[in-house]
Amino acid sequence: MRVIKELKSPLNRLFIFETDDGFKVESVFYKGDRLCVSSQVGCPVRCLFCASGKKGLKRNLTADEIYSQYSLLKEEFPIKGIAIAGIGEPSANADEVLKVIELFKGEGLKVTVSTTGYPLSGFKKLIRAPHDGLTVSVHAVDGEKRKRIFGISESLDGIFGALEEYWEEASSSRRKKFQIGYLLLKGVNDSEEDLRRLGELAKRYRMTIMLMAYNPVEGVGIEPLTEEEYEKAFLALRRMGVRVTLSNRFRRDPLGGCGTLTISREVR
Repeated sequence: MRVIKELKSPLNRLFIFETDDGFKVESVFYKGDRLCVSSQVGCPVRCLFCASGKKGLKRNLTADEIYSQYSLLKEEFPIKGIAIAGIGEPSANADEVLKVIELFKGEGLKVTVSTTGYPLSGFKKLIRAPHDGLTVSVHAVDGEKRKRIFGISESLDGIFGALEEYWEEASSSRRKKFQIGYLLLKGVNDSEEDLRRLGELAKRYRMTIMLMAYNPVEGVGIEPLTEEEYEKAFLALRRMGVRVTLSNRFRRDPLGGCGTLTISREVR
């Protein structure tokens, strides 16, 4: 694994890595102390809004390859935390992700994971991993809308059933490390009914919602919400008594923001 290109914006620094067999993956250093790393070459889930899975899944990354995205940069950047939230679905590469979480924790790093919960067998492994936070990417509560957004997915009943089963043995402090990720897509999942059902889901499981802003991806044909629309959705959930956080400016940056990482960026 080697770094072949670095791109910069006022907020983020994006790194393109090449594997020994010639594949490319990307990581992003969010100005501060957090590195977002990839867990696969491509992604099997192929979400509607995301550039990472446009060409499907090529292969899993090994724990060493995931770790290398950090080790090749750690001398230059003050990395204190790792987000396994770049290219790929961590649950679909759960065994290697579990290994690399142990490696990162051995370095004294805080580790968070973002997953759609697919496949459920891998998700159940990640639930019990020694992470410092796990975000379950829901993006729609309605079954038909989930089919439109996700190329492939598990049912919410299966995902939250697995969480409930684990929570029976977990401490209250451990349960607080789980949150719902919800990416607002204009005209797709941002209606009053969508938000009502999302709020009810969060209240039922006593989970915080990370309300994410959409970063435009070429060829998707979805417009981002205006700031006013984004804030309105946030306030609607707050009025329901739900804990809500918003995407920070690093995750909304055109360079390396959520959903923008790809295995096919031109390198010159």
